[in-house]
Amino acid sequence: MEKFGKPYKLCSRKTIGRLFKEGGQVRAFPLKVYYLESEADQKTPFQVVLSAPKRQFKRAHDRNYVKRLLKEILRREKQPLEDFLNEREKQLALMIVYTNKEIITYPELEKSVRKLVTRLMAELSENT
Repeated sequence: MEKFGKPYKLCSRKTIGRLFKEGGQVRAFPLKVYYLESEADQKTPFQVVLSAPKRQFKRAHDRNYVKRLLKEILRREKQPLEDFLNEREKQLALMIVYTNKEIITYPELEKSVRKLVTRLMAELSENT
């Protein structure tokens, strides 16, 4: 099994700020992704922040559960995105926001993440 550890975590406040100012966004209900493209300088092709807003989920365990699901699905579905980015020698900063009010099932969320990754790759292809 491939890991999805610390190197994939986006921690830089500067980068997160730039993500919202300069980056683009793609939607695939119930997810919204903000992305910012840069030249490859890290050891991972992308870094990500996962978010489940407090406005939608008042209880911390619900927010944590959604983020845990997203992280696991992303770990399993990251290979096509990594290959795509390595091919183009690019790196991405991502912020994935869960926008639904209810927690959807694992298979539905998995389908949404796949759709999101496909749309993101299509969007990046158009920009180059």
